[in-house]
Amino acid sequence: MKRLGCILPVLAVIGLLCVAAAGWIWLNARPQPENTEEQLFNGVTYIREVRNTPRPMVIHIVKVSLQAEGVHTIVTPGDKGADRTLTARTTSEFLNEFNVQVAINGDGFDPWYSRGPLDYYPHSGDLVNPLGFSASRGTVYWQGNNGAPTLYISKGRRARFNTPIGNVYNAISGGFMVLRQGTSIEGLDDSIQPRTGVAVDQSESRLILVVIDGRQPGYSEGATLYELAEIMRRHGGFSGMSLDGGGSSTLVVEGPLGTADVLNTPIHSSIPGRERPVGNHLGIIANK
Repeated sequence: MKRLGCILPVLAVIGLLCVAAAGWIWLNARPQPENTEEQLFNGVTYIREVRNTPRPMVIHIVKVSLQAEGVHTIVTPGDKGADRTLTARTTSEFLNEFNVQVAINGDGFDPWYSRGPLDYYPHSGDLVNPLGFSASRGTVYWQGNNGAPTLYISKGRRARFNTPIGNVYNAISGGFMVLRQGTSIEGLDDSIQPRTGVAVDQSESRLILVVIDGRQPGYSEGATLYELAEIMRRHGGFSGMSLDGGGSSTLVVEGPLGTADVLNTPIHSSIPGRERPVGNHLGIIANK
């Protein structure tokens, strides 16, 4: 019996590695998808752009008209005053739990590490803190790093970076401003990574959400921060910031049967298609 108890964990690890290897081979050998554009919900449009120059890249864009009937936003709520204010969730778990129609991963978070398919933190349910200022539905739950850029979305459904519109309602921070007054910022991190970002148009009434797949040779290798900014700008962004990228980058929508459908291909612990539990998220509520 003791010998069997020793063997079972080994078999479990071997099984997981086999699944990961099969998934990696399939996902990296698959063809790129087609370009597409469709209205997902009232006021919400999804665009997929596929490129091969200067490298393979699959880009996901969601345009959200904040003033459209039925459109509202939510940032993952936190436990104000707790030492670790957020319960980590995958983006799919966030979409299901808070009944939103579109969700992307948000700010970076701490603690975090990833040493392998089983040895990482956080798992779903573990506690973390966001890196920057965070608020949900009028409750500020984390002050964070004052130097981080922050997107504020008012109760009246207008959006602006770094300056609240009236009382703070929803707020989520990011890594870097990449787009200012319609101009992409140069001199930022030029490494090629999976990316997540959010931009606002000049009227402050439209959000442009961008997720770019990466670390998948031949399918989508990722983008620089400058390329992220240029994508935002071409799709109407006037100001924009990066959110947490790498293995955190995830875009999920509610499917026709109410399921959480992952539109991009996230890559967590080097396994394509695997979602990473993260701290906070930005969610869009919309009418079908």
